[in-house]
Amino acid sequence: MLQDTFLFKGTVRDNIRYGKPEASDAEVERAAKLANAHSFISKLPQGYDTMLGEDGGGISQGQRQLLSIARAMLADPSILILDEATSSIDTVTEISIQDALYRLMKGRTNVVIAHRLNTVRRADLILVLVDGRIAEQGTHDQLMSRQGFYYGLHQAGKQRLAN
Repeated sequence: MLQDTFLFKGTVRDNIRYGKPEASDAEVERAAKLANAHSFISKLPQGYDTMLGEDGGGISQGQRQLLSIARAMLADPSILILDEATSSIDTVTEISIQDALYRLMKGRTNVVIAHRLNTVRRADLILVLVDGRIAEQGTHDQLMSRQGFYYGLHQAGKQRLAN
């Protein structure tokens, strides 16, 4: 999953089904529910049969991300790569998307590239890269206790939210 979602002109259902074309309607809806997308999809004019414009025109960036998460849920990959998956959404929307992402990441190998530290907070291992080199590694709690570069990023993020 990339920060810029790839959706195509077609129905919501077909966009979710992209990675598993043979999926049943029930499987598509189950994936959408797991991704926290079912609620907004149900409110669209034709629900899952609503046509989207190019690049998902007609829905918000957060809704596009949720459709991408639903697509990944349906495809059920053993390895998942998230590249700045929450960077282009507002902080409030990020909170609702985090829940779906954690559900998606459970039980599989995940590579997460993120500037927003909430995305990696629950990781088994966080690698902090500075100028292309590993500067620190550990869990969130370990890195926070060391008060190094990661800690500084975390504090700067909290400062931005406070302002």
